[in-house]
Amino acid sequence: MAAKIFIDGEAGTTGLQIRERLASRGDLQLLAIDPARRKDEDARRELLNSADLVVLCLPDEAARQAVALIENNSTRVIDASTAHRTAPGWVYGFAEMAEGQREAIAGAARVSNPGCYPTGMIALVRPLVEADLIPPVWPVTVNAISGYSGGGRSMIAEFEDQASPAFSKDAFRLYGLSLRHKHVPEMQLHAGLENPPLFAPAVGRYYKGMIVEVPLQLWSLPAQPTLEEVHDALAAAYPGGGFVEVASLEDCRALKGLDPEGLNGSNRMKLYVFGNEDEGQARLVALLDNLGKGASGAAVQNLNIMLGLDEGLGL
Repeated sequence: MAAKIFIDGEAGTTGLQIRERLASRGDLQLLAIDPARRKDEDARRELLNSADLVVLCLPDEAARQAVALIENNSTRVIDASTAHRTAPGWVYGFAEMAEGQREAIAGAARVSNPGCYPTGMIALVRPLVEADLIPPVWPVTVNAISGYSGGGRSMIAEFEDQASPAFSKDAFRLYGLSLRHKHVPEMQLHAGLENPPLFAPAVGRYYKGMIVEVPLQLWSLPAQPTLEEVHDALAAAYPGGGFVEVASLEDCRALKGLDPEGLNGSNRMKLYVFGNEDEGQARLVALLDNLGKGASGAAVQNLNIMLGLDEGLGL
């Protein structure tokens, strides 16, 4: 029997992408709410409780309210909001993050889908913390740029709708200037850091695609690792064959630049180790689609794992 799936918030950017990825699947039954009743609590409660698995694509508070509407012990949940990414009782939905994470997702009733920026940052930093190359107390810096779709409908309109009073011609924009970005707590927790990283996000005038970078002064780290040792730690954490790939040092040395749109339309993420061995400096970089591995692709991957299916279905 096909599993019944309800996407609560399917009209949003992430919800639309998830529905598109699932629409042709014969192994799933997609439940839908009457558009006129999207804000009808009783209608939503009925669908939330009749589904085998619910994907929440809602603002944080609305996601918490949706979970509270589930009155049975059988409906499982993937939450794509920030609401539960550090909450007790929720499994973090980054299958490649650690040994046993995929199995934890498979058996979970509640899974929090990772944020786009944290996916790249955690992928780069956690293996180095676990390998004792970065101390948990280290002051980590994260620089990143995303396509404007990462800001949802309001930012998409700001960059695309010339009739809007908020229309912007910015080619590049720094934001998060108060250093209180909502992704920082999950970065700190799941990367294994004792202090919040300094996070410097930016948005560019392109729809989707993301680069997340962690610069390191290797000479200042207690272990003083070489570029090869850093690369070896990442390669050991992601041995290949899945959605996370580590570029060879030879390929990294040959590159003259990196396009943030390079993995658009996929659920893949590629990690790079650039650096200057003589100066003991490194630039660790993750390339991914902020709407793919950074959002809808990861949600579909988690859905497949939770249902015991091939995790690459629809991806």
